[in-house]
Amino acid sequence: MEDLFIEATNTTPRIEFYPNKNLFEISGSSRPEDVRIFFDPILTKLVQFREEIAEKKYDFSKKAFVFNFKFNYFNSSSAKFILDLLIEVNNFYNEGVHIQVNWFFEDGDDDMKEVGEELTEMLDIQPQYIMIVK
Repeated sequence: MEDLFIEATNTTPRIEFYPNKNLFEISGSSRPEDVRIFFDPILTKLVQFREEIAEKKYDFSKKAFVFNFKFNYFNSSSAKFILDLLIEVNNFYNEGVHIQVNWFFEDGDDDMKEVGEELTEMLDIQPQYIMIVK
């Protein structure tokens, strides 16, 4: 699986997906004009990666695959696709992949922490909520 890197813009988050480094990270603001066009290829890549793991092309029995969510803002249209990403991450967990999910929020941004808790409450894995102190 090839790495995926998408630089952030004024309306889209930064995407860093490095399968060989055990890392998926999404960060920044998300308010793309067409959320489906932005998020569908990312979701497709995660599904393909999960399928490759099932085919034993990767081994995460010793070291967890880390999923970092570091948003400073996202709109309601993006929230649906972020939930889709989290559901796909949960599929990794349910298939026995050793994963770690981190939801970052800035000190004082209780809304971002709460929305993270709401989006992740239906997952089988318990994310870590990490406050960023500036």
